[in-house]
Amino acid sequence: MLSPIENFTIKPLEESRYIHPVMLHYTQGEIDKKWEAVKSHDSVAVLLYHRTKRAFVVVKQFRAAVYMHHSNYEMTYELCAGIVDKETSLQQIAKEEIDEECGYEVCVEEIMEITSFFTNVGISGAKQSLFFAIVDETMRIHEGGGIHDEEIVLDFIPLEDAKAFIFDTTKAKTPGLMFAFYWFFENYSDI
Repeated sequence: MLSPIENFTIKPLEESRYIHPVMLHYTQGEIDKKWEAVKSHDSVAVLLYHRTKRAFVVVKQFRAAVYMHHSNYEMTYELCAGIVDKETSLQQIAKEEIDEECGYEVCVEEIMEITSFFTNVGISGAKQSLFFAIVDETMRIHEGGGIHDEEIVLDFIPLEDAKAFIFDTTKAKTPGLMFAFYWFFENYSDI
């Protein structure tokens, strides 16, 4: 269960650690243009399939930016994910996120790359690399939930409910999650 949201306010950003608002200036054809953008980190996301529960492992958390625009969504459903903010392999970052957020120990060699794509193309253009791994309770090393002050709740979306879940507009979810579910159905229809 997530803590309740209180005292929600919006203030100008004076200093930042993870994003940096910028004004881009360029010439396209013969026209000088400018565009407001945000420099941000690339990221990894992992579609986790729990073999014995026959379910996708997803994380739920409060996302202030979603709440700012749509306060009826107090949590989002997402893939296990994290930013690329250190010099190591993307699979290693994915492994660490699986541990921190979901509590499973997965060998780097068992984390399969699916593809990569660009998110928020009008604002940040950051690249997300998508991976896949299979887990079960023998790989559980702790309850997950994130690190520091993260409040992450695990949820299991049963395979037979996943297609309906994709189109359930009562639940806030990311396009990467929906794409990953479709990828799974295209590639693992025999599971």
